[in-house]
Amino acid sequence: MGRYIIRRLLQSIPVLLGATLLIFAIVFALPGDPIAALAGEKRALPNIVAILREQYHLNDPLLLQYWYYISGILFRGDFGSTFADIPVTQIIAGKIQVTINLAITALIIEAAIGVGLGLWAALKRGKAIDTMILASTLLLISVPTLVSGFILQFILGVKLKQWTGLDVFPIAGISEGFRSYLLPGFVLAGVSIAYLTRLTRTSLAETLRADFIRTATAKGLPRRRVVGRHALRNALIPLITFLGADLGSLMGGAIITERIFNLPGIGNQLYMSVYLREQPVVVGIVTMLVLVYILANLVVDVLYAVLDPRIRYE
Repeated sequence: MGRYIIRRLLQSIPVLLGATLLIFAIVFALPGDPIAALAGEKRALPNIVAILREQYHLNDPLLLQYWYYISGILFRGDFGSTFADIPVTQIIAGKIQVTINLAITALIIEAAIGVGLGLWAALKRGKAIDTMILASTLLLISVPTLVSGFILQFILGVKLKQWTGLDVFPIAGISEGFRSYLLPGFVLAGVSIAYLTRLTRTSLAETLRADFIRTATAKGLPRRRVVGRHALRNALIPLITFLGADLGSLMGGAIITERIFNLPGIGNQLYMSVYLREQPVVVGIVTMLVLVYILANLVVDVLYAVLDPRIRYE
C-alpha cells in the first residue's frame, strides 16, 4: 500500500504541472495590464510601471514566467506575492477556512440527503415515491445554482423570518457561526444531491439483484441486515468515488455561492483576483484546488481496500 501511495503521488506531479500551466496561460491571455489596474483610475507613472513589470517578470515570455512561478513553489514553497506585495499564502490562509467549512457542510448535507433518498428510491423502485424522488432530482439538476441560491435566500432567509420571527437561516456573512453555512451549504450541494441520489439508487438497485443478495435472503437473514451489511456496503464504492471527487468540485464551485451569501472565502477571492488579474493569487488558489482533488482521489483509492477486501494494491 505504501508503494502504491508513493507511486500515485509521483503520478500527480504531471497533473499539477499541467493544471497550473493551463490556468497560468489563461490568466496570461486576459486583456488589460494588471499594473495599470493596480493604479485604479489614476494613471501610473511610466517609470513606475516599467519597474513593476520588470519586478514581476511581466515582460518575459509565458513559459519563462511560468518557470519562475513553479520553481518558487517546488523548490522554496513560495506561491509568490500579489502586485501589492502581499504573500499569496497569507491571502489563502485568511480565506481557506471559510471555504473548507462551506464545502464540508455541503458534503455532509449531500451525503445525508443523497444517500438517504437514493436508498429509499431503490427499496421502493417502481412505486410512486420512487417517481417523486426522481422527478425532484431532475428539478434540482435543471435549476442553476445562481437561481436556486437567490430563491432559497429569499424564502428561507427573508420570508421565513417574517412569517415565524425566527432567524433560522442567516442570509449573509459568517457572524452566526455554524448556522451561517447551512443555507449556502444546501445551495452548493443542490446539484450534487441530485446526482448522488440517482447514483445511489442505480448502484443499490443493481446490487440487490446480485446472486449473493439472493443467497443471503434465502439463508433467512433479516431484510435490514441484507440491505445494510451486504447490499449497501458493496454499493458504497461508486458513492465514495463520487463524494471524494466532489469535494474538490464543491470547493472550486463555491465561487457563486460565496458571492450570493457574501462569504469571505476562496471563491470570492478568486473572483476578485481574476477581475484584478492577480496572476499569482489565481494560480495559487487553483493549485490548492488541484491538490485537494489529488488528495481526495488518493483517499478514495485507499478506502477501496477497506470497503472491498478483494481489492489489493501491489
